[in-house]
Amino acid sequence: MSFHTLILTPYMTAHRIVPWETAVCLIYTGKVEVLEEYDEVIRSPSIEMQIPCIARLKKAVSAIKKGVKFSRVNVMTRDGFRCQYCGDKKPMSKLNYDHVIPRSQGGRTVWENVVTSCYPCNDKKAGRTPAQAGMKLLKLPVRPKTLPLTGPTLHYPDAPEVWAYYLGQRIAATG
Repeated sequence: MSFHTLILTPYMTAHRIVPWETAVCLIYTGKVEVLEEYDEVIRSPSIEMQIPCIARLKKAVSAIKKGVKFSRVNVMTRDGFRCQYCGDKKPMSKLNYDHVIPRSQGGRTVWENVVTSCYPCNDKKAGRTPAQAGMKLLKLPVRPKTLPLTGPTLHYPDAPEVWAYYLGQRIAATG
């Protein structure tokens, strides 16, 4: 069986997708409550239950307290998937991140020195600072305290139809 379970936060937003076996473990440890089930039944010598389709965490995840992790997708999210030089909004595949002070000039890979840029602007800036390249930043890069709560975009080709109710437009099922 290749069933998966959509795990929601206590606030009913998408958290992650896990194999059904992981969801069963979360049920028995009391960490989630089941909201929707598949029609298929699993059996053991002592128990019989339907496979969980959607489950909700009983307690909030504390990852936000640790601060926002530096990553490519988080830089893009902070910058609204918009080039910080020309202002064009593009899909992530058409963007990269740029060191405001190039690494060749001692710039570091930190929140305060990295911005989202499109490939043409990145090529134009090359290994120079924006001032050296005659370019201007739309806004200075800063370390975010939080990121917009958009929920993850799920690319799961076999997403059950019932997930759409809980995910709205965030589901990206293909097939």
